[in-house]
Formats: sequence, structure tokens, C-alpha cells
Amino acid sequence: MDNDVAATEVLEKLLPERVRGLRRLSGVPVAFGGLTRHRAGRRELVLDRLDGTLGTSLRGLAVQPGLGLGGTVLRDGTARRIDDYASTATITHDYDRAVVHEERLTSIFAVPVTVHGSVRGVLYGAVRDRGPIGDRALHAATVLAGQLQRDVEAALTPEPRPDPVAELAAILDDVTDPALRARLVRVHRALRGEAPEPANRPALAPREVDALRWVAVGATNVEIAARLGLSTETVKAYLRTAMRKLDVHTRTAAAHAARRAGVL
Repeated sequence: MDNDVAATEVLEKLLPERVRGLRRLSGVPVAFGGLTRHRAGRRELVLDRLDGTLGTSLRGLAVQPGLGLGGTVLRDGTARRIDDYASTATITHDYDRAVVHEERLTSIFAVPVTVHGSVRGVLYGAVRDRGPIGDRALHAATVLAGQLQRDVEAALTPEPRPDPVAELAAILDDVTDPALRARLVRVHRALRGEAPEPANRPALAPREVDALRWVAVGATNVEIAARLGLSTETVKAYLRTAMRKLDVHTRTAAAHAARRAGVL
């Protein structure tokens, strides 16, 4: 599915609840919002989620970039607050009939909802008592918009595909049957594009080899554990097994023996 379409679908599911949450968290009596759409080759904001409005005059209102408060936020991608909407000269008044005359809104803020760097929607909060909107309300809206952004982007991020080679290496760590281990080691090496092991090469497990590679460059057991995402005791167990297979008595000697055998 196209990411643009997918983002719209996710936003459409989440937006109604977030508009209700905006009204509750910010304390404003009116909250509304909408998503961007492409119509006739241009982008516009369509308001369709309302909470606390007097009527439906805002529903379906198409806001053009640069016009009104929402259009300015859509164009600039930054939150704005206007405490005397009807008289301000900082925005155009193309939508005053719905905003001022029908809904009787006096102070309004608008916050962009950005997804992967593009404004995909706008959340509004408003009052009718001619008082200013406080910083707390605007901060709550900004936090809510940021959380909505993270939720949408998380939903659009594909889950990582499992690595079959790494999974096979993990299975090898648990295999105790020598014949089966040898067969699986050959498959593992083939999948990694490595040459087959010589007949006299010690059959070290992938994790034993990984641990010895770090020993060879001077890493401590604690450092190896951190690098491989294992416990220190597990690293020690791998090294003890490798030393036994290589018929040596120290981890350093095991690294040298593995290198001579062509394992490292």
C-alpha cells in the first residue's frame, strides 16, 4: 500500500479520539481538526472532526494553505495561537462566517500534525469567552500532536524481517548431536557464502567463533558479552567449549589455534 494512503487511513482511525482528548487535556470547550487532502492537484485541509461545536458549519470546511489560521499552520508547519480572532490582522478572514459568526469563537490555537516531515493534519482548540488561551492548553495540544505523529509513524514502520541465518546460528547453539551439528554448520556456512570447512577443521559453533574473534582483538569477556548481547557467563561457557575443542587451555591460545585452523 502507498505510504500516503496508509498514513491517511491510520490518521482517520486515530483522529476522532485525539480530538476528544485535546478538549479534555487542554481544558478548552471546543476542539476540532482535520486531515490534508489533494484535490484538483492542490493540497487542502478538510475539517471533519468536531467536539464541542454549536453546529456543523465547520464540518467539511476546506482550508487552503496560507488562508486563515489553519491554512497558515498548514503552510508553515508551526503551531499558532490567536487570542482575538475576529480582529487580528495576522491572518486572512476567509472563514469568519463559520468561525466567528456561527460558532462564535473568539480565541483559537492550531497545531500541525506532522508525519515523516509533512503536515498531514491540524488540531484546533478554541474558546468563546473572549479570554486568552493559556500556555498550558497550547502545550497539551503540542504534546498530543507529537504523540499522534509517533503513533502514525510507528504504524507505518514495517516490522523487521527475521534473519534466517542468525536464527540458524541460534539453533546451532542448542544442538548437541555432533552429526546434526556438523550438517547444520555446513548449511550455515553456505548461507553466509563461506567456503566449506576442511575435514580436519574443528567444528566450532557460530557463537564460539564470534567470541573468539573478539578475543583475537583483545576484548574482555565483559566487552564480548556486551557486543554479542549475551551474559558474561554465557561467553565464558562458549570459550571453555572452544578451548576444549581446540585442545588448548587459555582463551588467547584458542584464538590463535582457531586462526591457524582457518576458522577465524
